[in-house]
Amino acid sequence: MQNDNTTAANARQIKLIAIAASTGGTEALSYVLTRLRPPMPGIVVVQHIPAHFSKLFAKRLDCDCVLTATEAVTGDIVQPDHIYIAPGGKHMTVKNINGNLRLKCEAGLPVHSVCPAADVLFNTVASEIGNHALGVILTGMGRDGATGLLNMRQHGSRTLGQDKASCVVYGMPKTAFELGAIEKQVPLADMAAAITALVHSS
Repeated sequence: MQNDNTTAANARQIKLIAIAASTGGTEALSYVLTRLRPPMPGIVVVQHIPAHFSKLFAKRLDCDCVLTATEAVTGDIVQPDHIYIAPGGKHMTVKNINGNLRLKCEAGLPVHSVCPAADVLFNTVASEIGNHALGVILTGMGRDGATGLLNMRQHGSRTLGQDKASCVVYGMPKTAFELGAIEKQVPLADMAAAITALVHSS
């Protein structure tokens, strides 16, 4: 029989990590993702990046990371220990189908002048998986991801943001923090450890 603490932990088990980044984000993502080790839930990433470059970025991550990295395509089922990079020029969303998280990537109107947009991804994570997710927002210009991350937190997701001192541009994390979307601000050097701690304590 499970005790109450085990039941509570299972209720908050993190089954998906959603990360957003923009200016300075490719290096920040590389720094964080190369330091993550299995077992790890599936990771979905929106980096503001042009089409074609997203595929090259995914290939670079796949070479550098212990986890498997690919550019996402419609129909992908999110697997543990895998990283899915949103393709440039397409919004990425998740859909919970019978317990499997399936990705959809399609062209759409820019949100906050960008496509892919973190808010699009984060809002579907909030509605489809809620308190089984972890949202992370890294360095970037603008406000993309802030309201989506708040939506995730309001649905029970854990949330982290990169701190000002370690950001190339503090715009996205700053806006999210000021909205109350971020539980904790973390230096880039400590972000992989913070993610790992939340995943393993859930």
